[in-house]
Amino acid sequence: MSLALPAPDMARAITRISHEILERNSGSDSITLLGIPTRGAHLAARIAANIEAIEGKPVQSGTLDITLHRDDLRMRPPRALMPTTIPSLGVEDRNIILIDDVLFSGRTIRAALDALGEIGRPKTVQLAVLVDRGHRQLPIKADYVGKNLPTSPTQIIKVQFTELDGVDAVSLEEGGK
Repeated sequence: MSLALPAPDMARAITRISHEILERNSGSDSITLLGIPTRGAHLAARIAANIEAIEGKPVQSGTLDITLHRDDLRMRPPRALMPTTIPSLGVEDRNIILIDDVLFSGRTIRAALDALGEIGRPKTVQLAVLVDRGHRQLPIKADYVGKNLPTSPTQIIKVQFTELDGVDAVSLEEGGK
């Protein structure tokens, strides 16, 4: 296992993503952050806290469970549905920022787009990820990336958040396939 992003680097990447979101959207008035559970929701909460600190006002943020929209649902063991929480202003005519921890094949984001489509019609949909590891199977590209980390398809990216794991870190592990 090798450490790809220690806690200080992870914090800087999250701060940079927060600033880039604000710059691209001319502030926070038109944006809604939606984290994809589990770790994408924690990343979204951190980005929301950064944006609120920068802007001095709350930002619309929530979570978007994609479990029932996955195309590999039958191939995985059953898992509990996570809550979808849509903020009070909803998604209609908003700039939605989908947030996930790792972008790999693109299938999770495709499922998120399907789930979002059932809720409403946003003005735009943007994507923020902490790590982009490549190996896309669908034509999906992140708008905001904390770190591009080229990997082999068998390697595993492990993202840890203090809230869940007691430590902030991104590590790269050798997988077996």
